Amino acid sequence: MAQEQVARAKRVVLAYSGGVDTSVCIPYLKQEWGVEEVITFAADLGQGDELEPIRQKALDSGASQSIVGDLIDPFIREFAFPAIRANALYEGRYPLSTALARPLIARRLVEVARELGADAVAHGCTGKGNDQVRFDVAIGALAPDLKVLTPAREWAMSREDTIAYGERCGIPAPVSKKNPYSIDLNLLGRSIEAGPLEDPMVEPPEEVFAMTRSISDTPDEPQVVEIAFEQGNPVAIDGLALDPVSVIRRANELAGLHGFGRLDIIENRVVGIKSREIYETPGLLLLIRAHQELESLTLAADVVRYKRQIESSWADLVYQGLWFGPLKQALDGFLDCTQATVNGVVRLRLHKGNAVVIGRSSSSDSLYVPAMATYGSDDRFDHRAAEGFIYVWGMPTRLWAASRRQG
Repeated sequence: MAQEQVARAKRVVLAYSGGVDTSVCIPYLKQEWGVEEVITFAADLGQGDELEPIRQKALDSGASQSIVGDLIDPFIREFAFPAIRANALYEGRYPLSTALARPLIARRLVEVARELGADAVAHGCTGKGNDQVRFDVAIGALAPDLKVLTPAREWAMSREDTIAYGERCGIPAPVSKKNPYSIDLNLLGRSIEAGPLEDPMVEPPEEVFAMTRSISDTPDEPQVVEIAFEQGNPVAIDGLALDPVSVIRRANELAGLHGFGRLDIIENRVVGIKSREIYETPGLLLLIRAHQELESLTLAADVVRYKRQIESSWADLVYQGLWFGPLKQALDGFLDCTQATVNGVVRLRLHKGNAVVIGRSSSSDSLYVPAMATYGSDDRFDHRAAEGFIYVWGMPTRLWAASRRQG
């Protein structure tokens, strides 16, 4: 099927990272599949790398054009902030730092293809990763008429073969025995896999981490931080109002300084296999933890309980590449509705790899009523009402127990 698509694909826009697979895709598409023109698109997601060498590497690898797009602001406003409002943690742990970037890249890839009159887009995802699903499904939802070329899924080359093919085409290998890891990086975090990390019993060496300090290198004194939210969005840290991108950067700095935000997990991939993943997501995890705490203060109990189910489904959909699907859109409506009252401040203590909530307040939307909660002289709770409440509440259990005794 790919060969039939390629036969009609003359101008292709390739999602480009500068890594082995996407670099080899350029000469492979041209030499093996006869594509006349490969245009690369690399997304600036705040990874901090100098992207000019990546742009030049694409040209050196045979691209006719090499485009770099600044997507940092929409990445945070349109993708990271909704994830914070959703308290999105895939399988209860992973905050989707990599997964959130894929629908944005796919959207821009389609836009570039339209602008340049391309008849196909391509990516360098392999056949057992998650990103292939995310790209293919997103592109299919946004532009079903565009062909999607996936050479890395079909060339049947091992990692070593791919590197050798690239070297024959003048593409230097970016990994070595000293640095065997596959790393994905953006402003929300880093994912690290491959090499010795494929053994789930091997402890990640300190060298794989870059955004978080080792516990031995963190400050001995704890640091207290306050994070303010408006309608579920983080808007200030320690009293200083910040734009969305600056909020993430500052949260990364604070949490990373104290060694908070490292994850070592066995993850269930979309295609059905398990993989060992190492993540650094200091700021995102810190903001989600603070947001969860503020919701406990400002949302009604039944809303909090039901929202926990929605959060799990939302995270699954994003992880599985269904950002542009109908269920995700419907869940967004529910989540947005809940955030109108999530306004206030959460205080946390950062120390030696931990972020502990030590305070929370909301001047306008708190459902915590001191006169009802106190056991002091200001108590306004009618204790006598509890007897009738307990009688009615426990009636189903008593009736069930009675029937069991009679049986």
